[in-house]
Amino acid sequence: MANTTTQGGGGPQYNSLTKGTKVTGNITTDDDIRIDGSIEGDVISKGKIIIGQQGVILGNIDCLNAEILGTIEGKVSCSELLVLRQTACLTGDVITRTLIVEANAQFNGTCQMSNEPK
Repeated sequence: MANTTTQGGGGPQYNSLTKGTKVTGNITTDDDIRIDGSIEGDVISKGKIIIGQQGVILGNIDCLNAEILGTIEGKVSCSELLVLRQTACLTGDVITRTLIVEANAQFNGTCQMSNEPK
């Protein structure tokens, strides 16, 4: 199930793709998104992308920030910060300004880091 949630008082918005939901195709959003289901396609966000522990992306992601707990097979481009949590499994190349990799996270690919804005 896909949801868009607005915090009370007109605060920040975020989207979510819940466990058990599968999307085939690309997703583009201006807001943050959390993915606990699976996507075969690219995910583009002007905000933060969170891939939950059960989340799977077979495609590329392009975002401002990302926190990965699940699985990605594809290129990851983050303008600012990419965090690979201990349960993350990333197979693909990374372009980011700052990379944090926790112990036991799996990363198979290359990393290019730059202080220049995208």
